[in-house]
Amino acid sequence: MAELIKMPRLSDTMEEGTVATWFKKVGDKISEGDILAEIETDKAIMEFESFYDGTLLYIGVKEGEATKVDEPLAIIGEANEDYKSLLDDAKKSDKVIKEKTEIKEEPEIEKKAEIIEENEVIKAELEIEDTPELISKTVSSTNRIFISPLARKLAKERKININEIKGTGENGRIIKSDVENHTSSSKDTKSKTFIGVEDFQETPHSQMRKTIANRLSESKFNAPHYYLTVEYDMSNAIIIREQYNSIPDTKISYNDIIIKACSLALASNPKLNSQWFDDKIRYNNHIHIGVAVGVDEGLIVPVLKFVDQMSIVDINSKVKDLAGRARNKKLTPEEMQGSTFTISNLGMFDIESFTSIINSPNSVILSVGSIVQKPIVKNGNIQVGNTMKVTLACDHRVVDGLTGAKFLQTLRQYIENPITMLI
Repeated sequence: MAELIKMPRLSDTMEEGTVATWFKKVGDKISEGDILAEIETDKAIMEFESFYDGTLLYIGVKEGEATKVDEPLAIIGEANEDYKSLLDDAKKSDKVIKEKTEIKEEPEIEKKAEIIEENEVIKAELEIEDTPELISKTVSSTNRIFISPLARKLAKERKININEIKGTGENGRIIKSDVENHTSSSKDTKSKTFIGVEDFQETPHSQMRKTIANRLSESKFNAPHYYLTVEYDMSNAIIIREQYNSIPDTKISYNDIIIKACSLALASNPKLNSQWFDDKIRYNNHIHIGVAVGVDEGLIVPVLKFVDQMSIVDINSKVKDLAGRARNKKLTPEEMQGSTFTISNLGMFDIESFTSIINSPNSVILSVGSIVQKPIVKNGNIQVGNTMKVTLACDHRVVDGLTGAKFLQTLRQYIENPITMLI
């Protein structure tokens, strides 16, 4: 018996999916567990396997096309089996839903109909020449000027009275060169007008970009953000990193040090390790830190779970693995869910400071800037130092200013004295 396969919901926020690749074609034999296609969700590209044995009878969504969750994707059944009734039933069900929606939109449809009718009247009043792009304009009841749209536009830009232009086109029609020649021969011309071709490209929104737009808009408009910025002395962090990296087969980044420091600071300031929901505030006892990773289509936030139990070297290894697979869209939904705190670092791009939008439902996000060499004052003396600015964005519904400030004070102790993280 034929089985209808619908677009699966592969993540908790997925509303529609795009078929990136079909690995099977109509007529192919399918076994349970075979990979049918790769589906692009709002977070990653994931393999979709068959739960049925049989023959692939129908493909409803082509490669590169998108469809909503639970819409028909494919049909698997016995070879040469008639599956049209199954597909018709699915389409009828979809049609009923659409008709209910359209009933609510009747006033809008009527409005569009009125606009179309009005446009038809306007078209009827215009005199169109044999060539569609040539439009005649009535100057008076006895005198008409025939002019091409491009020539009319050019004349308007150059503020030339078209009654003064002699047309050299068919039936005396004014063409572009007539306007240009008239302009060049005019003694009153003070400036040139340059004509070019406007050009652009359009790309449909990817599932990832749609979700980023929706989630960040929701967070920015719903959560009352405020920002706390501090500047840390990175001298000791630089020394610790150099010592770590002098060990064979061991490499750590400043971001690894910051992640470890944040995990310890959160343990001392648990109110920031929290999340806002409509009916409650959740204070998490576990520490899962999301690390923002930029990809071609936007931003992915893989999650390091139980970070407080990891060493700096462990963090480095885990971040490299997650970031690499994030850029190749090979992360699983579980690896992008469950963060209780988020870090966004643009220091490697020489951004000194910036603010981020909170990754809802979390209540804070830390923005990390670059390390800058600058004059600083130590013990009353000016000397060359290395500093780094960080900005903590807080949801004021959950985290008060004093609470956020205390977290940044604790974070300073670990970042400016990283040896304390090793004790």
